[in-house]
Amino acid sequence: MLKNPILRFIDFFYPPFKRWMPLQTFRYAACGGANVALDITLFFIFYNFIFYKKIVSLGFIAFQPHIASFLCSFLITFPIGFLLSKYIVWSSSTLKGHIQLFRYFVIVMMNLLMNYFFIKVLVEYFYFYPTIAKLITTVIVVTFSYISQKYYTFKVATLSEEKVE
Repeated sequence: MLKNPILRFIDFFYPPFKRWMPLQTFRYAACGGANVALDITLFFIFYNFIFYKKIVSLGFIAFQPHIASFLCSFLITFPIGFLLSKYIVWSSSTLKGHIQLFRYFVIVMMNLLMNYFFIKVLVEYFYFYPTIAKLITTVIVVTFSYISQKYYTFKVATLSEEKVE
């Protein structure tokens, strides 16, 4: 299984950051950072080399190249992000896997809408270069995502919550 090698690799880099953040936050930053880097790289590749900065028409709907690139990179990074979150970052969560997946999906859908809105506004109304718009959007969405994943998707039930369930 990949879990232990990934944890050893991430934890190897943790000691210099120990005084500033807990291990779980560091793991979130490492896993999330790697997934975000993959997302931005895929976005750049789709935008520049697959869609060639041109409108993508599926016949029944057409997408601006920055939106098509965003959607394609999302389809790849969604499952990777869930698996890293579930097994590496938030492995102590007491929620059942299907509940985690549903909640993760809900938060990711909110992230998707936020990504779409901010990228669209920054590119089409403020004329930012699409990759720069994606970087700015990512900072906003990652902050929201960390808080919601920690306290909603992968929360650890308290003793009083366990009694209720």
